[in-house]
Amino acid sequence: MTDTAGTAGAAPGLGIRLASGTGRWVVFTTVLGSAMAMLDSTVVNVALPHIGEDLGADLADLQWTVNAYMVTLAGLILLGGALGDRYGRRKVFVVGVVWFAAASLLCGLAPNAGVLIAARALQGVGGALLTPGSLALIQASFHEDDRAKAVGLWSGFGGVGAAIGPFVGGWLVDGPGWRWVFLLNVPLALICVPVALRHVPESRDGTVRGRFDALGAVLGAAALALVTYALIAQIWWPGVVGVLVGTGFVLVERRRGEGAMMPPSIFRSRTFTAVNLVTLCVYAAFSGFFFLAALQLQVVSGYSALQAGTALLPTTVLMLLLSAKSGELGEKTGPRLPLTVGPLLCAAGMLLMLRAGEDATYLTDVLPALLVLGLGMTMLVAPLTATVLASVDVSRSGLASGINNAAARAAGLIAVAALPLLAGMGPEAYRSAEEFGATFRRAMPICAGVLVAGAILAWTTLRTPAHARCHPECKVHCGVTAPPLDPGTEATPEAATDPGTNRSPGAA
Repeated sequence: MTDTAGTAGAAPGLGIRLASGTGRWVVFTTVLGSAMAMLDSTVVNVALPHIGEDLGADLADLQWTVNAYMVTLAGLILLGGALGDRYGRRKVFVVGVVWFAAASLLCGLAPNAGVLIAARALQGVGGALLTPGSLALIQASFHEDDRAKAVGLWSGFGGVGAAIGPFVGGWLVDGPGWRWVFLLNVPLALICVPVALRHVPESRDGTVRGRFDALGAVLGAAALALVTYALIAQIWWPGVVGVLVGTGFVLVERRRGEGAMMPPSIFRSRTFTAVNLVTLCVYAAFSGFFFLAALQLQVVSGYSALQAGTALLPTTVLMLLLSAKSGELGEKTGPRLPLTVGPLLCAAGMLLMLRAGEDATYLTDVLPALLVLGLGMTMLVAPLTATVLASVDVSRSGLASGINNAAARAAGLIAVAALPLLAGMGPEAYRSAEEFGATFRRAMPICAGVLVAGAILAWTTLRTPAHARCHPECKVHCGVTAPPLDPGTEATPEAATDPGTNRSPGAA
């Protein structure tokens, strides 16, 4: 296959037209590959009570079922994009799909919680390879006149996948069983890989030079894992070691300078730093909420897995319907207003969710909370993404959005680890409706408080309206898991370590 030099956002690409057979195959393959990671990130929460019952797992095991995946994904996603830029986006994407499917098979066959957790960590490695490569393939393949439309199709189908994910997960859990949440990825991969090898052209960035920041990636992932372990196991010394490893990560990044995975110079932008702090707040709250809400609806309110998955759909549907309007609002008002009001609305929605107890009815107790939460998420996610991109030079937009995406995922895994501890949730709490309901009532105000802190940060730090140009293809997405990665960036030295013109389909 023909290679193309330069990153997708700056180079003309391979010039494939969307109406061609090859163009349609590229869209199909990238949507199918990203759907694997997207569905996995949205359906696992719904399956947690059944996983715990079948494997005899306690709450810590369920936390690790979620977080083992997030640790490796968050720690390696920037490195995964750099590998695609250097060695070939299609090649790394295919490797990621195969790796993800193999780890999914291991998850589905896991005889105990320990094997499941280890397999989830391996899944995260596969996700770090295929997630950046999915949209990068579109950007590198299509003619510039068709590129935005192709990405729009990718985004639209991805949004539909995110919307139906909890529904599909609930149906699988209540039907053939929770193992099929993972086993479903195997037939998807068997379709995706041959199509990619036969119909998707290869591309790479011929300008990439220098060594990978592998040490930075390892230190970053290790720091996250150690702090997460300390919070879940409630042991202090791994947390101390994690902080020391994190300090080592910062020192390594400073020493490598512009060749670092996360070059410190990018944080000289006050707006970029502020928006990432807001991201930490809002995505920590989102992850904590969706982790506990799926359990609350099943353990306390008596929903089946299918009912719980379906019940959570309104947040994603609202984002699909209103994200474009939210992006337009952010362009008109600047980021300060939506990034202040949005988190406050989300906080109100989470407090309303306190009504979802044992005798809760969906229409009067659950749905209003999810509608308010969904409106708040719709208001803040698209402007947050646009502000991240506008806060740095266009040549660093891919790097900036990759860092923001990694920050969101890191915030999520720390929240899932810390929230049960802060709420006083015991290891067997999810087996008792009374005990879990009590801790859920303590957890929701904590999530709401973190969102209020994010709103205050936005109001006090984003003083100058930034009429950010939001990429057309960034206006329709789902931001539950993480913000989308920017699909375009110039060919710069940073391209060697940024995810290379892509964005995450794990934005559930």
